[in-house]
Amino acid sequence: MASPVIPFSRPYRTAAELDNVRAVLDSGHVHGDGPFTVTANARLKEISGAEHSLLTSSCTHALEMSSLLLDLGPGDEVIMPSFTFPSAATAIALSGATPVFVDIDPLNGNIDTDLIERAITPKTKALSIVHYGGVAADMDTILSISATRGLPVIEDNAHGLAGTWKGRMLGTLGSLATQSFHDTKNVHSGEGGALLVNDADLMERAEIIREKGTDRSRFLRGQVDKYTWTDIGSSYLMSELNAAVLDSQLAEFDSIQAKRHAVWDRYSAELADWADRVDARIMTVDADRGHTAHLFFVVMPNHDAQTALLSHLRANDIVGTFHYIPLDSSPAGRRYGRTPFECVESQDFATRLVRLPLWAGMTESDTSRVIDAVSAFAFAPTA
Repeated sequence: MASPVIPFSRPYRTAAELDNVRAVLDSGHVHGDGPFTVTANARLKEISGAEHSLLTSSCTHALEMSSLLLDLGPGDEVIMPSFTFPSAATAIALSGATPVFVDIDPLNGNIDTDLIERAITPKTKALSIVHYGGVAADMDTILSISATRGLPVIEDNAHGLAGTWKGRMLGTLGSLATQSFHDTKNVHSGEGGALLVNDADLMERAEIIREKGTDRSRFLRGQVDKYTWTDIGSSYLMSELNAAVLDSQLAEFDSIQAKRHAVWDRYSAELADWADRVDARIMTVDADRGHTAHLFFVVMPNHDAQTALLSHLRANDIVGTFHYIPLDSSPAGRRYGRTPFECVESQDFATRLVRLPLWAGMTESDTSRVIDAVSAFAFAPTA
């Protein structure tokens, strides 16, 4: 009998999610900003350490809100890594501003902070950085540049909920930060996200932008007797059904993280010797960073080895995958962005990276199968 396929990712099921969804349906309050939005948001603030947060319909929408809050527009530029998901660039381009792509540190996939200063021009309006895999970027350098140049920082923290940089929580370091609760993330609501607002001066406007440009949030708090259109915005609210699922996920956050770290730790310990044998490099995390076990990657010696390992895993009914196509080389990146110098490391990283299955429901047997399959792989280049 064939072994079941081990998927790359599987959404975690919590004990309370069905009861929560049923409670929403029974209540008749299915749209946003209901009781589960309140409790989920409170849990998020406790976990993240953020003073202000707003649940949104996606991380993409939280990024779009960031562009609106910073008044990005035509003629502005935002420096960001080329190796990331397109949403970060799309949110900038939608405002009419230009994403400026710079290369990464090949050791961790985060933005190469030595290149930021070289990319700054009089048009630079902000820095958008990613904590790849839930491992912090070099925030000392980034925050120093931010302070010296007067450039706000957007933290794309889609992978990094509860990750740390020198003991400080990711998502609380920039002016704004975004979270993702897509079903591939550590905790999820199917689709969903959040905007963490660390600059208190931006919070009132953030509520307005999230509520279609109206002051409805003030109305719901009894601060005005009616609400009206006051600014630009869109419908960025998370539905109460999604919030109900998210609330159940955040309630089990510590347990979910422990399960994911158990898989990550086994990969790290048991694949090290194999990596040395095949001239590969496994994911490592510096001691001053606390990671989130969002993903575990292997960097193969070349692209052919990457392709061969992925094929080998498929032959063993295991789904591994690569990751982003660098944005500077994408059709939209060439159309809407600017690349001041070639992103060599991003391209190299993308063509050698393999991500292994990692999700909270993986059994010890699942993890052993992946480790055994990877350990059995030996790459022999063709002549």
